[in-house]
Amino acid sequence: MAGSNNYLGLTHHPKVMEAARKAISDFGTGCTGSRFLNGTLSIHEEMEERLARFLGKEACITSGTGYQTNVGAIATLAGKSDVIFGDRDNHASIIDGARLSFARKFKYRHNDVEDLERLLEATEVAPSGARLIVTDGVFSMLGDLAPLPELVALARRFDARVMVDDAHAVGVLGASGTGTPEHFGVRDEVDLIIGTFSKSFGCLGGFVAGPRTVIDYIRHTSRSIIFSASVTPASVATVLACLDIIEAEPERRQRLWAKVRHVKQGLEAMGLDVIDGGSPILSVVIGDDVTTLEFNKLLFEHGVFVNPVLPPAAPPGMSLLRTSYMATHTEEDLELILSAFKAVSEKLRILG
Repeated sequence: MAGSNNYLGLTHHPKVMEAARKAISDFGTGCTGSRFLNGTLSIHEEMEERLARFLGKEACITSGTGYQTNVGAIATLAGKSDVIFGDRDNHASIIDGARLSFARKFKYRHNDVEDLERLLEATEVAPSGARLIVTDGVFSMLGDLAPLPELVALARRFDARVMVDDAHAVGVLGASGTGTPEHFGVRDEVDLIIGTFSKSFGCLGGFVAGPRTVIDYIRHTSRSIIFSASVTPASVATVLACLDIIEAEPERRQRLWAKVRHVKQGLEAMGLDVIDGGSPILSVVIGDDVTTLEFNKLLFEHGVFVNPVLPPAAPPGMSLLRTSYMATHTEEDLELILSAFKAVSEKLRILG
């Protein structure tokens, strides 16, 4: 498996699975209701308090999926007088949340700070309105990081707020694993952090963390929260168990990065074009759509699963194989992955 978002390898951790089983025994399989009705348990509140502390924010609210969290938070916060500035490569959930809001919307070129600055300077905002800059922390296809220090500096200049979708970074990046804001040293200057439980936390659900007044506003007005059932007890317990491991085992992140570096060096030594954006995602650029799909098929026949990515998810002419790595990969796993890439590359005659 070289195509999973299970970066810390926690989906099969014995303590995590035991916590999920115990939650089912204690609370049942689900709450069968929204947080405003019968869907709030003591463990929901414990999880949100833990997440807020972990991320260095005042409060946190959760919902059923990361997609749902983005849509609900953005559509709730941005009104008719507001303006949203989003990276052109933002996740679909950010784009859909902006579409559902009544705010004006502008896209800046991917990770292009000068283009964002141009838009901020050229856009008038009503006296009752505000500016919101929204970006992925780690962009999921190429694995590159948003330039958060520069975005934060622009936000200060133009009196804007910054929202970061850190789905692919929480648990992985930063000295304590809290994500891209910590990685860049701007955690206190990012207003809202959105994330998902379907990556490093190994289950399903989403969260948004930030100032208590903002989180309370989302809690009481977001349709995504009010009109959907709460996160299942098993998922809540899974998140709590994963938090315990993330906080207690920083060496797990160190093992992950060592494995990413090893594979990157191996792929580049073959002459393959590898995009390393600073995350556990290594994208191997093949170029041609048909060759990319054939490469993917042959890798699978060699026992290796990766994800082919074609336009528009990848830039035109840059069809690629999205590979990603886990702290639990063994040396044998990594050698199997590298040997499969070498064999298929030689068969398709695309080695540099």
